[in-house]
Amino acid sequence: MTFRPFHGVPLPIKDLLDVAGWPTTHGSAAARRAPAAASDPVVQRFVDAGFILLGKTTTSEFGALPFTENEALGISHNPWDPDRTPGGSSSGAGAAVAAGMAPIAHAEDGGGSIRIPASCNGLVGLKPTRGLVTNATVSVEGLGTSGVLTRTVADSAAALDVLARHDPAAWWSPPTPHRSFTTAMRTDLPTGLRIGVLTDSPIDGIHVHPACAEAVTVTLRALEAAGHDIVDTRLPLPPTDELVAAFTTIWNVGGSGILLADPDRVEPHNRALRDAARAIDSWSYAEGVRKTQQLSRRIVEGFLAGFDLLVTPTMACLPPLIGALRAGSADDPLMPLLNSYPMGVFTSVFNVTGQPAISIPIHHDDATGLPVGVQIVAAPWREDLLLQVSRTLELAHPWTDRRPPVS
Repeated sequence: MTFRPFHGVPLPIKDLLDVAGWPTTHGSAAARRAPAAASDPVVQRFVDAGFILLGKTTTSEFGALPFTENEALGISHNPWDPDRTPGGSSSGAGAAVAAGMAPIAHAEDGGGSIRIPASCNGLVGLKPTRGLVTNATVSVEGLGTSGVLTRTVADSAAALDVLARHDPAAWWSPPTPHRSFTTAMRTDLPTGLRIGVLTDSPIDGIHVHPACAEAVTVTLRALEAAGHDIVDTRLPLPPTDELVAAFTTIWNVGGSGILLADPDRVEPHNRALRDAARAIDSWSYAEGVRKTQQLSRRIVEGFLAGFDLLVTPTMACLPPLIGALRAGSADDPLMPLLNSYPMGVFTSVFNVTGQPAISIPIHHDDATGLPVGVQIVAAPWREDLLLQVSRTLELAHPWTDRRPPVS
């Protein structure tokens, strides 16, 4: 019998990826239900490593919202407080791992959909560098990528060793890393790292909840005590309108290519986004891609010049109550998206830059008992550094003994 490193470990797949013989709903009542002919390469890597596919987990329709309350898959609840969302769009993945249904779950991140559920559910969620993990096709011009949600940093490192493999059939794929991420995680963290801080919302007018800001403070204290330097260099973020315009142009078009069986059953917010996509001509789309690449270069160059790591809140808010983010949707179908900006305001910019970013559950809110994540961002291809610092913080502020009441 051939030994496989994760032989028998159960793992669910987010319902955005194809699994051979299973239907893929994309979280939509409008989607086709025909069984997939083949598995996505990410799914196949899990199978080859010995994982047992447990089933599919819920997602918002087309992964467009950071919460799941839809016709196709119903409402996803947070195990820490069932009246609240577990985040999204990897909603079911976050809830499943937090509740103990599985020790690890596949997730996708195109604007924060790994890191947001990690924060909402008290988990570890690492978004890899753009291109490190390859799917069957490139997701929304490289804004999206696959990863996992886990309870420990070690499990996330081990999963990345499975996923970060050279794919000779991919449009573009880097070589398999010469050193395993598990080995890198166990290597001592260098001292004297330059740690940048971002606690003000990158989008004007969004208030950061005190517990989310406190998660940053707790993290900085621990890093400073470990001998690292907190610097006051600011990340050169573009004006809000530039960042949002570039991101949404790509998202609107990229999310509109899913084949549907019944277009009339698309949810109102996605219908509005698909209508907007049809109005984008090829020149405007190409200009949006070019602008996004320019913004990415500007931000990453500033990052590299200023610091080794950046610490931010993962979210600007605690997990919202079920139904709260749909307020006003009867008058404006885009309100669920606009209302959820505080959930993704710190995460989506690093989908634009393609940098690796991790959310770890270093804090909790005393008033509600809810977990609160902090986001740590590194330079492209420095997952090793993210895993090292996250493991250091995990040892200083253990979180695995904290369990939700629903499990």
